[in-house]
Amino acid sequence: MRFLLKRLLAAVVLVFLVTSAAMLLAQAAPGDYAGQFGRSAAQIAADRHRLGLDRPVWVQYTAWLRRAIALDLGESFARQQPVLSLVRDRAGNTAKLAIAALVTATLLGIPWGIVTGSRRGAVARVLRSVSLVLLSVPPLISALVLLTMAARTGWLPVSGMGGPTHYIVPTLALALPIAAMLERLQSQSMVAALDRPSTAAARARGLSETRLVWRHAWRQSLAPLLAIYGVVVGSLFSGSFAVEIVTQWPGLGALMQEALIARDTYLVAGCAGAGTVFLAVSILAADMAHVLTDPRLRAEPSA
Repeated sequence: MRFLLKRLLAAVVLVFLVTSAAMLLAQAAPGDYAGQFGRSAAQIAADRHRLGLDRPVWVQYTAWLRRAIALDLGESFARQQPVLSLVRDRAGNTAKLAIAALVTATLLGIPWGIVTGSRRGAVARVLRSVSLVLLSVPPLISALVLLTMAARTGWLPVSGMGGPTHYIVPTLALALPIAAMLERLQSQSMVAALDRPSTAAARARGLSETRLVWRHAWRQSLAPLLAIYGVVVGSLFSGSFAVEIVTQWPGLGALMQEALIARDTYLVAGCAGAGTVFLAVSILAADMAHVLTDPRLRAEPSA
C-alpha cells in the first residue's frame, strides 16, 4: 500500500508540474491572444484588460492555480466555452483511439515477441527484422504512409471520426510502433524466462515445448513487461497527438494544435493537463499490475 501511495503522489505531482509548465510557457511566449487580429492598439488594450492578459504573469498564474484546484480551468479565449468541457469531450475521442491502438498493439506485439523469443531460424529472424524497422518509424511517418495508401486505393477513409473504418488508419499508425516495442520487450523477457532453472526442470519432466512456452515461460516473462507498460502507454498518447493532427481525428492533439495557434493560454494548459492525467493513470495502473504479479514488491515495505 505504501508503494502504491508513493506512486499516486508522484502522479499528482507530475500532473501539477506539467500543467503549470504549459501554463507558464504559454504566458511567457511573445504576444498573446488579443494581439493577433490586426486591430487598433486601443482595441487590443481593451481586450487584454478584459481577458486579464495585462496582469503580471505570476498574478495570472496564481489566479489560474486557485481555480484549477477547484477543477475550474478557466474559459477558452477563442471558443468562449469552459476549458474543462472542451477537454473532456476531446479526451474521450483520444481515449477511444488510444484504447483501440493499445489493444491492437498488445494482440500483435506479445504473441509476436513470444515467437521471436522462443524460436530460432529464418522465420524468427524475419519477424525480428520487421520489428526493428517498425520500431524505428515514428507514428507520424506511419500515419502519412497509411494515409497515402488509403488515398490511392480508396479502400479506407483518410480523415475524420465516424464508423469503424475511420479507426483503421490512425489505430494502425499508433499500434505498429508500439507492437514492435512490445515484441522487443516480450522477446527479451521470454529468452530470460526460458533460461531459468524452473523452466529447465519443467522441460525435464517431459512438458511439451508448446505448453512450456505458452503456459509456463510466458507467465514468468509477464512481470517485466508489465513494469514498463505505463511508459508504453505514455508513448502511445504522445504519439497520438501527431497522428490526430495528420488524420484530422477530433481529439486532444487537434485541440492542442488549435489552442497553440490561437495563443489560447488556458486551453493549452488544459490539454497538457489532460494528456498528463492519461499518462499518470496509465503508469499507476501499470505499477499496480506489477505489484500484483511480483511478490518481491509486496514484500518490500515490510523489509
